[in-house]
Amino acid sequence: MKISIITATFNCEDTIKDCINSVISQQYDNIEHIIIDGVSTDNTLNIVNSFSNKIAKVISEPDSGIYDALNKGIANATGDIIGLLHADDIFNDNNIITEIAKFFTQNNTDSVYGDLQYVAKTDTSKVIRYWKSGEFNLGKLKKGWMPPHPTFFVKKDIYNKYGNFDTSFKIAADYDLILRFLGVNGVSTTYLPQIITKMRVGGESNKSLKNILLKMKEDHKALKKNKIGGVFTILFKNISKIPQLFKH
Repeated sequence: MKISIITATFNCEDTIKDCINSVISQQYDNIEHIIIDGVSTDNTLNIVNSFSNKIAKVISEPDSGIYDALNKGIANATGDIIGLLHADDIFNDNNIITEIAKFFTQNNTDSVYGDLQYVAKTDTSKVIRYWKSGEFNLGKLKKGWMPPHPTFFVKKDIYNKYGNFDTSFKIAADYDLILRFLGVNGVSTTYLPQIITKMRVGGESNKSLKNILLKMKEDHKALKKNKIGGVFTILFKNISKIPQLFKH
């Protein structure tokens, strides 16, 4: 079973080396790492190219945002399973992909997700927030539940069948995709109860009040589009994040 890992980059010279090393250090030996760069103007591409013998494909060209870049990665992926590892992120340990592959086989599932830790930008051992996903059921979607998207691994066949990221969303296409896959189309999913990804704090959706408000607006748009939940779903979605600050 080949697993494709897609990383979108743009001017991330400070973190991209950690991201690449996190993929290289995986004990699973059938990994395809694809990097889609938005024409970085810093040292990102030089760092990426220094790992050219470890990376399956590098594409550097203008794009219309991260979701456009991720869609290019999906289009170029040849793996059976597709996962994402953002340029600021790392896998929790060297056996994560082995565990994910095992879960796909054992559970005959279309997707696998797990837990996520938000960590300090300069010290990935310092946990800021712990997103413990828990088991999925359809009712949870109406209460604002979603799995952490960076931990969400999906069969490529599912993307082929139900579509990629909707680029009309600037900040919530991942939420739309989860609702579309798990809610509208009933894609099967299995919870792997362990930390899969460590994400540095300071992501696009939370970096300013303007972006937080935009995220809420787009979340509502995604709910309406997929006919799941409403305003109270967004309220529950945001309230559910509070306990994550106290779980380390």
